[in-house]
Amino acid sequence: MNTFRNLCAVGFLARFSYALARNPVLPLFALFLGAGPEAIGLAVGVSTVTGIFFKLPSGALSDVVGRRRTMLAGLAVFGVMPFSYLFIDSYGALLIVRFLHGLATAVYGPVAMAVVADAAGARKGEMLSWFSSVGIVGGLLGAPIGGLLLDVGHSGGPVLWQFRAVFALSALTGMAALILGLRALGIHENVEQGLGFRERLGRFAEGIREVLSDGRIVTTSCVEAAQNMAMGALEAFLPVYAVTVAGLSEFQAGLLWGVQIVTTMLSKPLMGRFSDSRGRRPLIATGLGLCALSFAAIPFQGGFWGLACACMAFGLGEALVASSSAALVADMCRQRHFGSAMGAFGTIFDVGHAAGPILSGLLVAWLGYKATFPLMACVLLAAIPLFLARVPEEAPQ
Repeated sequence: MNTFRNLCAVGFLARFSYALARNPVLPLFALFLGAGPEAIGLAVGVSTVTGIFFKLPSGALSDVVGRRRTMLAGLAVFGVMPFSYLFIDSYGALLIVRFLHGLATAVYGPVAMAVVADAAGARKGEMLSWFSSVGIVGGLLGAPIGGLLLDVGHSGGPVLWQFRAVFALSALTGMAALILGLRALGIHENVEQGLGFRERLGRFAEGIREVLSDGRIVTTSCVEAAQNMAMGALEAFLPVYAVTVAGLSEFQAGLLWGVQIVTTMLSKPLMGRFSDSRGRRPLIATGLGLCALSFAAIPFQGGFWGLACACMAFGLGEALVASSSAALVADMCRQRHFGSAMGAFGTIFDVGHAAGPILSGLLVAWLGYKATFPLMACVLLAAIPLFLARVPEEAPQ
């Protein structure tokens, strides 16, 4: 339990640091630098593209060389990379920094989930949900605090020093996560000693091959990717829509994101426990439907409370899907390959997360908000029958 508590503490600081630099600050900073809708979507999505390339190798590598080393490499990026934001003065520089900052979650995230899955036994849904919820608290605090710092003192919109103040706070908390990780993450490593480079490379390839050849794992990961596509679109355009169309303040835009996050945070552990005892498929299918309906409703809301209700419903749908999907993937693979499984899962859902802001940016520029959101919601609805058809009622343990 000490390991789990330390993981939660480090995860909280890391996610708080990352959230400060992401929402609502990132899309508004891109807007400040002169970016249009397509460019804003790319700025938000590019850090997730990093996960597409690095999550699977990072997870598989942790199966071979050990979890602690791999996690500390990710925490080093959390600690060092936010300082780069202080020197950004162009949209191009922002894209480069965002891509590199994405290494933090790409390396740390799947490995930390594998550590929890290693220790959780039959309680995978509950324990992975608790771990995720603690990280979500960091996101919950980061979004409104970042929005508040941008909202103070300038009626004409935030100025450069306010953005840099948010990024400086992100850097300090990222360093705190790294320091705590160096001191507190003592993890029992289930790694064979004395293996040469060729043997370790063979184990690395074996883990990736086993996971990617299982259609159930790939399908479940694709369902999470569809949900994350909508999430990525909200990250990019909920703040912009709230401020430029609905007429809300930057602080209110941050609060909207907080409403969604707190709903997910409070619901996840309960839903994870339910999925451990009653099955994962019904929760995933129900969550996809709820996310689709609430996502489609957002551009038809013109005030804070209407948007807040839609965000709350989306957050509950996200909790239903996310509390069960990672646990279901872990159920379907051998323990020695948990790192590979979590890496594959993270890679596939990052494809959706990265596609969300980029695709929504193109569609918003072309069709506007009221056509874009319902159109993207159709993808979530289409994922439901695909998932139910391809993943069996009871996954083999």
